[in-house]
Amino acid sequence: QVQLVESGGGLVQPGGSLRLSCAASGSIGSIYVMGWYRQAPGSERESVANIISGSSTNYADSVKGRFTISRDDAKNTVYLQMNSMKPEDTAVYYCYAHIASRGSSLIGDYWGQGTQVTVSS
Repeated sequence: QVQLVESGGGLVQPGGSLRLSCAASGSIGSIYVMGWYRQAPGSERESVANIISGSSTNYADSVKGRFTISRDDAKNTVYLQMNSMKPEDTAVYYCYAHIASRGSSLIGDYWGQGTQVTVSS
């Protein structure tokens, strides 16, 4: 069994910064992709950023130049540094990962519980 636990959400003023963390634990064999989605009230869940093993990154156009995704493979943790935040960044942020469990070649999709990020003055 694999679990993802997020931390770092909260309230920030426009122009401010937050850093989200997501740690994977459990029976982990290999982690292929880690990333973040977000869902604002009344909106569909959208991809924010992801990072593939080997450090290749992808970003939504709306966050390019403001958000930075990184990962620490030794800690099985992915981070999302969010700078120059805007009210439209307000959403629940979900961590996800494509992970093969230890001893298996099958890759499963795992999600965190979500963390609220609110950008408001």
